[in-house]
Amino acid sequence: MRFHPTFHTGAHSVVAIVIAAGFSLSAWAGDDENERPSCAGLPTYAQLKTALTGARNASNGGFNLDMWGSVVNRDGVVCAVAFTGSNRASQWPGSRVISAQKAYTANAFSLPGLALSTANLYSAVQPGGSLFGLQESNPVDTDNAYRGPAQNWGAPNDPMVGKRVGGINVFGGGLALYNANKQLIGAIGVSGDSSCADHAIAWRTRSTLFLDYVPGGVGPGGVDQLSYSGPWSQPHCVPDGAAAENAVVTNLPATRK
Repeated sequence: MRFHPTFHTGAHSVVAIVIAAGFSLSAWAGDDENERPSCAGLPTYAQLKTALTGARNASNGGFNLDMWGSVVNRDGVVCAVAFTGSNRASQWPGSRVISAQKAYTANAFSLPGLALSTANLYSAVQPGGSLFGLQESNPVDTDNAYRGPAQNWGAPNDPMVGKRVGGINVFGGGLALYNANKQLIGAIGVSGDSSCADHAIAWRTRSTLFLDYVPGGVGPGGVDQLSYSGPWSQPHCVPDGAAAENAVVTNLPATRK
């Protein structure tokens, strides 16, 4: 609708101007661009980067690649994004958004008493599985995921911070975050290597941040651990690497009670 200016000052003219201009005050009020997310209790950018880098440098199998990590709050809004390499090009560029997807997924499908890692979801979403089609729900908000400037990706002012990216990811690397009160406060997503290594790095990062007071889950040990067999499992990642990948999982730190 074209806006035609008018100099009439009557009430009807003012209403006509607002309508003609296409303004919507209600749309403004609901615009999540103006959302002020609470990130209380979640790791800061510096804490995430330090913990993620330490976890990446451990023995995780995979290809020994640098990583992206994202943290979301309980509403699925991104609170921090970081990488482990020397610059943002040192990791797979596509893994930045995948890390946010994984965090969103782990948060979206975990509950105060039941944690589901993204690795736990793989088998159930395959054709014939009990959650087939889940991966098509909650699509990525591409405006929030890919907005620039790109030079800020992975920095404290990453453009995803404060935005809800969404997306569903169903292989290893996403874990819900539980504080010492066993309160579910959000989730972490890690991407940049094989999905098996991603899970291990996410697990170590969560442990370092003391946000692994997991109350229960469908994985080994009754938590959200990765399994390579059964109804809540995912496949091995490296050909002929099953023994090594099993050993990585076995040697991951236990969740806290």
